[in-house]
Amino acid sequence: MVRLRLISLLALVGWFGLLCAEGPKYRLIWEEHFKGKEINNTYWSKIPRGGAEWQVHMSAHESLYDVSHGKLTLKGVANNGNYPEDPKEYLTGGIYTKGKVSVGFGKVEVRAKLEGAQSAWPAIWMLPEGGTWPKDGEIDIMERLHKNPFIHQTVHSDYTEVVKEIKNPPYGTTTPFKTDKYNVFAVEILPDSLVFSVNGTTTFTYPKLKPEIEGQYPFGTPYYILIDMQIGASWMEKPNPEDFPIEMKVDWVKFYELEQE
Repeated sequence: MVRLRLISLLALVGWFGLLCAEGPKYRLIWEEHFKGKEINNTYWSKIPRGGAEWQVHMSAHESLYDVSHGKLTLKGVANNGNYPEDPKEYLTGGIYTKGKVSVGFGKVEVRAKLEGAQSAWPAIWMLPEGGTWPKDGEIDIMERLHKNPFIHQTVHSDYTEVVKEIKNPPYGTTTPFKTDKYNVFAVEILPDSLVFSVNGTTTFTYPKLKPEIEGQYPFGTPYYILIDMQIGASWMEKPNPEDFPIEMKVDWVKFYELEQE
């Protein structure tokens, strides 16, 4: 009888442990599979040109965008006089859901395929609606630099940019990916941590410190997503025009809301 009770107790403990191991539960709230022949303006806008280094080559030129066969293609090109109306040496395409689709606590997944080039900088990342940088945070789900066989996944906030604390806790990581195939890049935005992954494997976790430190974890407010092809920056070597054009292909995007008990 004692042995039977012990076995039952172990089974109960194992069952409880299995429940705990299941992790957070999510509800799919929005998905984009790029059906049709053009960008759906209900959800997306083309990213305008701006003064930030990542934004200086953004262009709305239609040749930089393609929606076909259930895929979105964003291009980066060397101008070479092919765009006489635009003085920029390089032009890039990018889209975001700013003011249209956002998520607070939840999960974001993007299935994409990336080409590489000297000083190419394709990125999938998130910014807060109505927020200021870096106070209200930035989540870099994926950035590929040059032709590197790995991506960067990084967290930005007042704590990392103003206080300059990037080691306690570490604010980012690099991780390999399949350079010639589609990959699923993801982040889970939880009350106590950001959890990054590639192809379903956790790659990096950024925790909320306890006791709390002001400005260290501003996450959980509505964030929108940016998907863009970027080229060059002051901290990178000069692009090689012979490497272009290059493409960034996106298969789908999914937003999940965290189900909180």
